[in-house]
Amino acid sequence: MTETYRYDVEVLHLLVSPGHAYFGRARDGAADVPTRDAEQVEIVAGKGIVGDRFFGKAAHMDAAVTLFAVEALEAMSAELDAGPFDPLLTRRNVILRGAHLAPLLGQDFALESQGSVVRFKGGRPAHPCAWMDRMLAPGAHAAMRGRGGMRCRALSDGVLHRGPAVLVSPVLLEPAQAGVPSVLRPGRLP
Repeated sequence: MTETYRYDVEVLHLLVSPGHAYFGRARDGAADVPTRDAEQVEIVAGKGIVGDRFFGKAAHMDAAVTLFAVEALEAMSAELDAGPFDPLLTRRNVILRGAHLAPLLGQDFALESQGSVVRFKGGRPAHPCAWMDRMLAPGAHAAMRGRGGMRCRALSDGVLHRGPAVLVSPVLLEPAQAGVPSVLRPGRLP
């Protein structure tokens, strides 16, 4: 049996949106699509969040659910001296407090909330788009690099709930590092 580590986290927001607000809209501005901050979401293995824009889309099966640490947003806000940011503007599905996500890339892990367990496979970093400069503050796109969250594949069916939760990890995590950038590429200019 593989050793696991348990971390108390909080699910702050669960974003569900049936349409893309930013993707493919460089000239038109952000789309006005219905978005809800749900109390709970249903997860379907291999498909994602029921009702979300990535649900069941073949191109997004390995990245249908995006997790994001709110500490990253708080650190960005402080660095940019821009006041608090609305986490829902990042368009990440699951906003967590206390979750150090970078070490979970490529790992199978779980979130337990209100008696339900949902298993995920950490896929790839959720790179920010240029829209962050318009939606959050000038400089937010660059500030979010290396801390934009993680795109995941749902490995099991279940329900995620807002509120206290437990992150079950196969690797040691450092919750105090939740807002610290990781995997930053060096700049190309001298």
